[in-house]
Amino acid sequence: MAVVAIYSMKGGVGKTTLAVDLAWRFAALGGRNTLLWDLDPQGGAGFLLGREPVPGGRAAAIFQREGKPRQLIEPTAYKRLSLLPSDESLRHLPGQLARLGQRKRLAQMATLLGREHERIVLDCPAGLNEVSDQVIAAADLLIVPLPPSPLSARALDMLRSELARHHHRHPPLLPVLSLYNGRRPLHRAVRQGQAASWPIVPHATQLEQVAVQRAPLGTFAPLSDAARALQRLYSGIEAKLAERVPAPRAGAILFGRQTATA
Repeated sequence: MAVVAIYSMKGGVGKTTLAVDLAWRFAALGGRNTLLWDLDPQGGAGFLLGREPVPGGRAAAIFQREGKPRQLIEPTAYKRLSLLPSDESLRHLPGQLARLGQRKRLAQMATLLGREHERIVLDCPAGLNEVSDQVIAAADLLIVPLPPSPLSARALDMLRSELARHHHRHPPLLPVLSLYNGRRPLHRAVRQGQAASWPIVPHATQLEQVAVQRAPLGTFAPLSDAARALQRLYSGIEAKLAERVPAPRAGAILFGRQTATA
């Protein structure tokens, strides 16, 4: 079992689209029983999989000591892919986790759910708080989509500093250059500089259609350049998970041509 978290310091970087696509590829292409766990109160992962909102707010309740996460898992239209959906109750989850005082509650539940699922993909809310602390403690790999902007370096440095201060041992970190447009000089400059070794997810019309089709990209545009880029990313992730290397020292970044340290 492996837990893959898709996390970003800010929204609007294609985080949920990436989470849904990777979960689908783990299930459909990798043949692995996969759980997509939506931790974002906006519920985007469920929406992209065609799920309609259900009245009530039970998603946060499963984090209580008596919580039963298995009861909320739903099947999807795709074989081997299940969903643990979000709802508005997760807006209060940071405070709830702080009061609960169990820093590894999410990790404990992931271990429990891992008995039935070989891959667990976490679609995480943006920001640094109690939820991100729990995610870092639970994840085997932390994927960080970043737009092609000079601010991306600042965001990545902030995350590395946070990991170094509060998480002496943390999961490998994979920055991904998202929304990339090679026709823009600034994008090319970022790609040739700090992001030279990062995987790329292009800015593409087909990816925008994911929210229209409400389906993973590979189901309706499998031969597109964007789908090929996501397939390369998926293949690299599976290869690294198969290695299951020990967690690096604080500040390390895994993937690309080399491992850089703070």
